[in-house]
Amino acid sequence: MKIAILLDNYVEEIEFLYPFYRLKEEGYEVVSIAAKEGEYRGKNGMLIKAERALRGDDHEYFNAVFIPGGYAPDHLRRHQEIVNFIREMYNKGKVIAAICHGPWLLASADIIRNKRVTSFFSIKDDLIHAGAIYTGKNVEIDGKIITATDPSALPEMMRELIKILKGHP
Repeated sequence: MKIAILLDNYVEEIEFLYPFYRLKEEGYEVVSIAAKEGEYRGKNGMLIKAERALRGDDHEYFNAVFIPGGYAPDHLRRHQEIVNFIREMYNKGKVIAAICHGPWLLASADIIRNKRVTSFFSIKDDLIHAGAIYTGKNVEIDGKIITATDPSALPEMMRELIKILKGHP
């Protein structure tokens, strides 16, 4: 199973690193992807390398995508190809996980209308205006979309995400 993890400047490092290595630990092929290949600086200064740039047919290649938070999602949603990738992953029934500010990208892809979601509290209004049913729970699952609030929700989020990936919702 192949999982994309998105990357851009000002990513919350723990929200990138924890899922990246936890999913690798489960035996999944995890690939860091950005709008452009190269190094990106996290919120706390760590440099993280995007293994490659997003390709137009990646929605066919990947089984799931993980969107870490921080300010990276605001940068990611400025790239139409990234927004299209998220929309196509959704349209193909693939698993989509987003934490903290990550659901901003789901709003930009227009895939959360009438879906139960959660996020960092500061983007609650944005998600509601995008048509989402905001729950505020630490972790929320609606079909193949899983969202979480912040780094403290990572252990629960990853347990639930791995269950979904293994076909045990």
